[in-house]
Amino acid sequence: MPRYIALMKLTEQGIKNIKNAPQRLEEAVAGMEKMGGKMLEFYATMGEYDYVAVSDWPDDDTAMTFLLMLGSLGNVRTTTLKAWDAQQFGGLIQKMP
Repeated sequence: MPRYIALMKLTEQGIKNIKNAPQRLEEAVAGMEKMGGKMLEFYATMGEYDYVAVSDWPDDDTAMTFLLMLGSLGNVRTTTLKAWDAQQFGGLIQKMP
């Protein structure tokens, strides 16, 4: 499945409700699974982003739909990267003329 890295920043609403963050994470993971996604890693981070999540999704459309739903809740804003692991990247290089 395609892999994605989501970089997230808390909104003002998200920081006001920070004590609910663990519950929101559990709910997000459950929602991901219902849509066919899988959370591989999740980190709370210091610096420019408050959270980093690595997940697999069936396709770009499903990943985008989930991220739009997540953003619409108002607690985080996301920047999402599609990722290729080293083996996949090597395969792309091999296809080069």
